[in-house]
Amino acid sequence: MSGSTPAAATPLPLAPTRALPPAFVRAFERAVEAARRGPRYVSEDSVEPVSKIPRLPPDGAPAEPAELARTVFIKLSGGQGTTMGMRAPKGLLHAADGMTFLDIALKQAETVGATPLLMNSFATDRAVRAALGDRRVGCLLQHRAPKLRQSDLTPVRVPEAPALEWCPPGHADLYTSLGTTGRLERFLARGYRYAFLSNIDNVGGAPDPRILGHFIRSGAPFLMEAVRRTAADWKGGQIVRRRADGRLILRETAQCDPADARWYQDTERHRYFNTNNLWLRLDALAEALERGGGFLPLPTILNPKTVDPRDPASTPVFHLEQAAGSAIEAFADPVVVEVSRGRFAAVKTTAHLLILRSDLYEFDAGGRVSARRETMPPVDLDPAYYRFIQDLESRFPHGPPSLVACDRLRVEGDVRFGDRVVCEGEVEITARPGVVARIPDDTRLTGAIEF
Repeated sequence: MSGSTPAAATPLPLAPTRALPPAFVRAFERAVEAARRGPRYVSEDSVEPVSKIPRLPPDGAPAEPAELARTVFIKLSGGQGTTMGMRAPKGLLHAADGMTFLDIALKQAETVGATPLLMNSFATDRAVRAALGDRRVGCLLQHRAPKLRQSDLTPVRVPEAPALEWCPPGHADLYTSLGTTGRLERFLARGYRYAFLSNIDNVGGAPDPRILGHFIRSGAPFLMEAVRRTAADWKGGQIVRRRADGRLILRETAQCDPADARWYQDTERHRYFNTNNLWLRLDALAEALERGGGFLPLPTILNPKTVDPRDPASTPVFHLEQAAGSAIEAFADPVVVEVSRGRFAAVKTTAHLLILRSDLYEFDAGGRVSARRETMPPVDLDPAYYRFIQDLESRFPHGPPSLVACDRLRVEGDVRFGDRVVCEGEVEITARPGVVARIPDDTRLTGAIEF
């Protein structure tokens, strides 16, 4: 089933420049045409669920240090964490153990001997480079794309604030950017063979020698790490098989027809989702870019926004985006493996951050994280009081409570937590409107509690 798209005039053409090289312009124009034609949805009847994904063999031999030295560890660091009230790169946020997300990523790369590369956006590049100081770490600046009016898919104009006219084009721009900057060609010339990419906010996405060894032995051009979905994972990109050609593809939340929502959210029918931990053979990527004229022809997602993200009354626009994981359909015979839950510790909300900072995770000296439980407990924090970072930290001034024995934590209302608080089983805390509830130090919480 197709989604509706406006019938509009041809948008203003993009002139190739140093910042907008020809390959990116061609990719963006293709995305605009795809947005006009539709369909925007990947319907349930057009795909088959993937009922079984092989687990990573526990006894597989790890890659040799020489292979890790020929691997580029790419962290996608273009986000600002605006949903949590941030106005700085998310990579610079304190994650856990006194380290920022950026610190953890660089420590992980150093531990295994991989070469780090940060892909920044125009919104984060300057601050990330400043935070690096004298650390010799490569940075790749991704392209920027025009925001398009929802009414007619033409570029929006904001003369008083031109910066608002632009947006990042999604993580899949990494592939185009590696080509247009010449970075991919230089990596290959220097003997690099593989790349591993993951989101900066996923501390579980470290370069793993065992997975690299499995990837090398598979001979595949592309490997995606997947985890089993839980009730808390009703969103996120699903791995499905397209009926038309039998290819594995990624279906993102925005590509799901609302009429198919019950199927999309069924975690038994669609059991796996993409961690966005992806492995690539660099020579295969170079060949795919050459076939595509400098870019990968991937599905386009129309992400609805307002031109000023801080003003919900401003002009409705679309960001045209492509997901990095959707490149699975651009390669013949890709591999998907199920990995442990510890490989996916992404932070999209303050509840995720509370979980990461809690005793549910442990970090070793190399910055590698391990989960103390295979399934994380759902944590629901009242958005009226916990949506933003400053709200979270003011209500948990001593850090998170112990959650390792918690099956669920739900907090409604204004609740302030003391030190050494322990949550056990299912915990539901409710503070009535106008009440500021305080949990004393050394409290053990279980069941329903009302203030």
